[in-house]
Amino acid sequence: MQSPYLVSGSLEEDRYSRFQLIPWWDQRKIRSTRVLVVGAGALGNEILKNLVLIGFEKIVVVDQDRIERSNLSRAVLFRDEQVGQYKAEAAAVTLNSWTPTAKVWPLVANVIHNCGLGLFTWSDVIIAGLDNREARLWINRAAWKTNRPWIDGAIEGINGVARVFLPGVAPCYECTLGETDWALLQRRMSCNLLTHESSSEGKVPTTPTIASIIAGIQVQEAVKWIHGLPTLSSSGLVFEGLNHTSYVVQYTENPDCMSHDSFERVVKLPQRSCEMTVTDLIEKARADLGTQDVAIEFSREIIRALECPTCKSVEEVFAPVGSVSAEQGKCPRDGHTRIVFPVHSFSSIEGLGGRQLDQLGLPLFDIFSARSSSAEIAYLLSGDSGQVLGPLLSEDWASSGEV
Repeated sequence: MQSPYLVSGSLEEDRYSRFQLIPWWDQRKIRSTRVLVVGAGALGNEILKNLVLIGFEKIVVVDQDRIERSNLSRAVLFRDEQVGQYKAEAAAVTLNSWTPTAKVWPLVANVIHNCGLGLFTWSDVIIAGLDNREARLWINRAAWKTNRPWIDGAIEGINGVARVFLPGVAPCYECTLGETDWALLQRRMSCNLLTHESSSEGKVPTTPTIASIIAGIQVQEAVKWIHGLPTLSSSGLVFEGLNHTSYVVQYTENPDCMSHDSFERVVKLPQRSCEMTVTDLIEKARADLGTQDVAIEFSREIIRALECPTCKSVEEVFAPVGSVSAEQGKCPRDGHTRIVFPVHSFSSIEGLGGRQLDQLGLPLFDIFSARSSSAEIAYLLSGDSGQVLGPLLSEDWASSGEV
C-alpha cells in the first residue's frame, strides 16, 4: 500500500522529506504526538499552521471566541466569509483541508471552565496562545496535575516571549507571577467568588509578524522536546522587536507555589459521567483505598448554591467558580448580591449522593481525586472521551486501565 505521505513512490517526493534530512529528525514521532492547542487567535493561527505544515496529525484546538473582522489581518487561517464563525471551528476546517492525514478537532470552550483534565492527560504536549493570566494559570496547574509539558507564548505590539514549562520541573508559570500579576488576577474576582467582566481581554495590540516569530519558537520548542533535545525549560526567550534583540530569562522557583501538585496514579473508568452518581464514585474509592475515610476532590471549585441574605431564597447553581458573573449573582427578587456556597470536595454523601457526576457543574472527560489519610487515587471518566475527542479517540482511551 502506498504511503499517504508520498505523491509517487520516490522518497524525494515525500511531503516531509526535507525535514528528514535533519539528522535527528523522526517524522514518526511528529506524526504520533498528540497536541493540545489553547487559543486560536493571532498566536494560535501561527501555532496551528506550523504544526500541520511540519506534519503533526493529532491536534485539538480550544477557543471560545468568534472571528471578528479585525482578526483577519493577523490570522492566516481565517477568511472574510468566516467572520462570525467560531475561531476553533474555522481554523480546523482550513487545516484539515491542507493534508490528507491531518486531524484537527475543534472544541468551542472556555479552557478554565469547560475542559476536563482528561483532555490534558490525552495530550503529549500543550501549546498556548493566550492573552490573559487567568487561563495561563489554569493551564499551568492542569499540566502539573497531569504531568504534561506546556509551552506558553505572549505577544504585545512587536515584542513577545516564548517559554517552556516541563512536568515536575520547577519553577513553573505560577512561580513567575509577581504582586502586580496577582493583583490583576484578583481584580477579576469579587470577594464572594463572583466574576467581574473584563473589557480588555482579547484586545491586546499585536501584529502578524510578532505572532509568527513567537509561535515559530513555540512549535520549534515542542519539536525539540519530542526529540529529547534541550529546551527553554523553566525559562523564556524574550524578543524585542524595535531593535531585534533577544535574550533568555531564567525564572526562580517560588517555594510557596500552589501549582506543584501532581496525580500519583490515574485510573481510567469506562463509564460516562452520566452513568455514575456521587454515591457510586465514593463507594468505589472506599473499596479501592480500603477505608471508609475517603474524600473526593473536584478538578476545580464549583458554586453549589446562591442564597439571598435578605429574602433567604436559595438557588442551586452547580457551576465552576469564575463562570458566574457578579450581575448573575444578584437576587432576581430584590437585587441584593447573594451569598456564594462553594464546594471543592466531599467526604460523605452530604445530600449529593443521587446526583450524577455530570450534574455537578464539572466538564466532561474530567478527573476526580480520591484521598485517604495514607493513599490517593485519581479517576478519569474515560467514557466521556468520545464526545470530547471525536475522531481523535483511539481504542485505548475507551478502555479501562491506568494512564
